Amino acid sequence: MRGMGGASCSLRLKDLLLKYGCNPNQKPAKIFMKNNSDLPLDVLNGNPGYINLLDAFNSWQLVKELKDATGLSSAASFKHVSPAGVAVCQELSEIEKKIYFAENISLSPIASAYVRARGTDRMSSYGDFVALSDTCDETAAEFLKTEVSDGIIAPGYTGKALNILKNKRKGTYTVLKIDKNYVPDTIENKDIFGITFQQARNEVILNAKCLTSNIVTNNKALSDHAVRDLILSLITVKYTQSNSVCYSKDGQSIGIGAGQQSRIHCTRLAGDKADYWYLRQHPKVLELPFTDSIKRPDRDNIIDLYIGGDSSNLFENNAWKPFFKYKPIHLTAEEKNSWLAGLTNVALGSDAFFPFEDNIERAAGSGVKYISQPGGAMRDDAVIASCNKYDMVMSFTGIRLFHH
Repeated sequence: MRGMGGASCSLRLKDLLLKYGCNPNQKPAKIFMKNNSDLPLDVLNGNPGYINLLDAFNSWQLVKELKDATGLSSAASFKHVSPAGVAVCQELSEIEKKIYFAENISLSPIASAYVRARGTDRMSSYGDFVALSDTCDETAAEFLKTEVSDGIIAPGYTGKALNILKNKRKGTYTVLKIDKNYVPDTIENKDIFGITFQQARNEVILNAKCLTSNIVTNNKALSDHAVRDLILSLITVKYTQSNSVCYSKDGQSIGIGAGQQSRIHCTRLAGDKADYWYLRQHPKVLELPFTDSIKRPDRDNIIDLYIGGDSSNLFENNAWKPFFKYKPIHLTAEEKNSWLAGLTNVALGSDAFFPFEDNIERAAGSGVKYISQPGGAMRDDAVIASCNKYDMVMSFTGIRLFHH
């Protein structure tokens, strides 16, 4: 029956009282099922907050849909009701292992998916809420133990994984078990300003057919990998605060632009994040002489500062000394541009049409080869012409994916 959870267990509740809502002054707060059925989740550890649960339910929908679409173990790292990173399981290269802090670790499929999702944008993933499409195993829990994170949602946990997670954050880490068989009602409601909004759930299926049925560019060659990456991008923006754009490559997001009022700002933000992701693999970045005692969050912040345009701050008044064994060498603009020329075959999914060709110009600067968007703008012809100039492949899906 739609809207009903699975079999209840000792921890299954009809409602869950929360410390407060979005902010401490918003009391009382709770979650419950309007049909008075049991909640479709168990709280195995911790005390989830209002925003934790918004992240949990949005991220679970994303990874479940991505696993259904690709057949691959999937993971997401969420912050403030949008993903910081999304990925499916793939074997990590030696460079990826280094920049994701996964060296000398044997990763299970679900663990590799999360390591890659977390690695998309490590600064934004600081204090994330984690979603896994599959049972959380010991290797995933061991990696997560070392990261700053608020909680996790998954369909199950091995005994060893659960013990590891229960000891995280001095025993307060939030661990949620979702009923993987739960199917919500087809109609959803939201109250705003005392007024109830009602709509049909967005249950559109995103698959290869919606990508290949209307390719509008001269280049129509979509590889299987491109299809996978475009599906990942589209499912990601489906659960990202609009406006939103997602760049992806090799089965993971590499840059997500969320909640921007202008489409070009989404494209720029996501493209800048994709560039940072790729620049983290530059030899100068990999060889930065960090002190042995530096913590991961500090290291992520310093790398971001080193790559960014304001890196001169590191080299003034000995500001580098707390972080490096010796003074590092600048990464010049010429070196950055030369390195970024190697970023290629990137896929881009947009939740709505591109109104102007400036989005294509920016996407080309971050190696985008494949684009999927709804189409339907007044300047579609100009956007298509811009794609043809760069020999891109662009499909019109006719499907808008706004999420609010």
